[in-house]
Amino acid sequence: MGRAKIIPQKDTLFLPYQERWIRDRSRIKFMEKSRQIGISWCSSYDLDREHSKSDARLDGWISSRDDIQARLFLEDCRKFADILQVAAEDLGEQVVDPEKGVTSYVLRFANGIRIHSMSSNPDAQAGKRGTRLLDEFALHKDPRKLYSIAYHGITWGGQLAAVSTHRGSGNFFNEIIREIKEKGNPKGISLHTVTLVNALDDGFLYKLQSKLPTDDPRQEMDEADYYNFIRNGCADEESFLQECMCVPADDNSAFLTYDLIAGCEYEQTPAHLTDTDDLSDLAAAGTLYVGVDLGREHDLTVIWINEYAGERHLCRRLITLEKVDFTRQEEILYSFLELPNMRRCCIDASGMGIQFAERAARRFGKYRVEGVKFSAPVKEELAYPFRAAFEDGNLRIPFDRKLRADLRAVKKETTAAGNIRFAADRGENGHSDRFWAGALAIHARGNGDGGPVFAAPASAGREEREFRMTAADEDDGDRNETARMGGY
Repeated sequence: MGRAKIIPQKDTLFLPYQERWIRDRSRIKFMEKSRQIGISWCSSYDLDREHSKSDARLDGWISSRDDIQARLFLEDCRKFADILQVAAEDLGEQVVDPEKGVTSYVLRFANGIRIHSMSSNPDAQAGKRGTRLLDEFALHKDPRKLYSIAYHGITWGGQLAAVSTHRGSGNFFNEIIREIKEKGNPKGISLHTVTLVNALDDGFLYKLQSKLPTDDPRQEMDEADYYNFIRNGCADEESFLQECMCVPADDNSAFLTYDLIAGCEYEQTPAHLTDTDDLSDLAAAGTLYVGVDLGREHDLTVIWINEYAGERHLCRRLITLEKVDFTRQEEILYSFLELPNMRRCCIDASGMGIQFAERAARRFGKYRVEGVKFSAPVKEELAYPFRAAFEDGNLRIPFDRKLRADLRAVKKETTAAGNIRFAADRGENGHSDRFWAGALAIHARGNGDGGPVFAAPASAGREEREFRMTAADEDDGDRNETARMGGY
């Protein structure tokens, strides 16, 4: 057994914070929580216990962030049905709304009452009566709409429960938490708060170590060691405080809010997102645009590939390379650039990236490869179109916590001289490398298939002011030098 110092009461299935949640029969209850502390698991037990009773009248409806989580939640319900020794039949995936194509995973008890577990779709909640569980509530695309519809579903009975980690200070989940704590709790919500420290104090590490393999390094940790292990493993301090300590990240200081990011995330991550060998899906895709933020020793090299289809930028590859030599980086990048539908690639040509970008431009032509030398004005021209893609909803990105941290890491600052600069702290997760790779991929398409256009500053010379990269300006016989950007 591991080295946990806090031992929960013997032969108890649930830890104290889980038991308090299960026993709370308030009409509306919310929990702000640390990640991966067993709340979805104990909630599935609660739903089984209540809905398998002989006098149960209404179905239960679970809204999870995506289809995978919906299926996993119902699997927990099925397992608890066996533990509770109640008759239950797994009906598999059932159609809930034929017109909208909404489905759910269904467990039916002997009394005829069902538990429906579905992915995030607020409209799927409309017209349904009975208990609601909104799992990872803040991570849903439109939590305000989801709550509004789910709330009326308990008019005739049942309970509305929402559990979530935070996702930014501007998220509707945090609005409700602040309303409870600071504005007299007008909705009468029962609030539970469980940080990582709270969970450890209730014996979480002992429970975890009892399930881990004997050779798992976490067996050698006590509660203080585990706390530091989790903290050091998070993408950054902001992520740790938000994901584990119930402290929402400040959306006022970030260039991209969590709601903007979440609104553009795929419900299902593309299957080949990190694949550098099998490129068949890319070969069959539409027009591709590539952004490369270069790193070697301290930062990551990130290759971001978008397919542009249906007036949307669809992220098809997100490759991160850490401490990989330039020769191997070139091999990986060139395999993408050789695809005939790869229209344009923009590469960070700052510092050691100059030669990397020039070599790629010589091989594939300067219209297909542009070297972008970062400066404060150039970063500004890259950052705002990238954010506009989020604001307009014409970008799709994978749900990935390190990507989220990178996108959040970029802060817009104003210097004493009144100039705009974009800054990000450097950490183990890189130096906002994914952000700039994505911005370069958006820039690669520019204002259309003609490619990117950069306006030269007023102080530039005549030659530089006249230089604007468009398809019409391109000379097919002059493709052997790295493209310049407006004098930078």
